[in-house]
Amino acid sequence: MELTLQETSNLRKAHFYLGNELIDSLINYSMVMEFPSDTEILKEGQYVKVIPIVLQGLIKVYSRYEDKELLLYYIQPDESCIMSFAASLNNEPSKVFAVTEDYTRVLLLPSDRIPGWLKEHPAMNSLFFNQYNMRYAELLDTIRYLLYHKLDKRIYDYLLEKSEVKGEKLLNIRHKQIASELGTAREVISRLLKKMEKEGKIRQHSDGIEIL
Repeated sequence: MELTLQETSNLRKAHFYLGNELIDSLINYSMVMEFPSDTEILKEGQYVKVIPIVLQGLIKVYSRYEDKELLLYYIQPDESCIMSFAASLNNEPSKVFAVTEDYTRVLLLPSDRIPGWLKEHPAMNSLFFNQYNMRYAELLDTIRYLLYHKLDKRIYDYLLEKSEVKGEKLLNIRHKQIASELGTAREVISRLLKKMEKEGKIRQHSDGIEIL
């Protein structure tokens, strides 16, 4: 499977700082794959053989402890995964899980070529340095929310972020999934969502939650 002309154009525009020579090399040695929604594409403990650049769709990256999950970040179009990059560069097993949130197309960079690209094309460092800066800022935000904000605000901001990255006002999401990703109990989520609905922030439907 190959990049479409539009995807190639978008890749060059989004990562112009890499230069045409490096982008051509990325395209020539990488492969395009499609995944349906809710597909686990990376497991904790798995060695990373490819590093994704999302072309279309959305990937959720999270950690898991027992039956609880903690959402770390989303990989949106033109973005990559700094955790996969770090694991592959150090030849270490992954410490995170990655699951497609929607139908997703990705450009998969072979991890064994990354060291050579980094050496031959210093601009390659910018791709992952930019991702590192963005994820580090998101991590600080997550810590701040855990320390200083009440759970109802965390839930509402979580729903707003999911609505923004998916481009949808009506989210097809269940209380159990929210509880799992925020590391709390489903009963707590259900109670706080009812409170938020009375406050006019959301509306709950049989097929999901609407952001008002």
